[in-house]
Amino acid sequence: MKLLTSREFNRDVSLAKREAAVEPVLITDRGQPTHVLMSIAEYRRLTGEAENIVDLLASADPLELDAHDASDGAWDHREPLR
Repeated sequence: MKLLTSREFNRDVSLAKREAAVEPVLITDRGQPTHVLMSIAEYRRLTGEAENIVDLLASADPLELDAHDASDGAWDHREPLR
């Protein structure tokens, strides 16, 4: 785990964010641990929180749909033609 003082954190927040993308960053104040900075993915892994639809739509990675799921009509929510 990376260790940063609160002064180092305030001086270079970008560095702290880059480090937190790799591993949690422990931030100290007067030598005592006070905060932990981690990526949202790591936070969600620890809390068991699932991604919401906004996060999925904003993701840079394309979603993969299973053709089997679409074949049973589960994705078809159109009104029937009359």
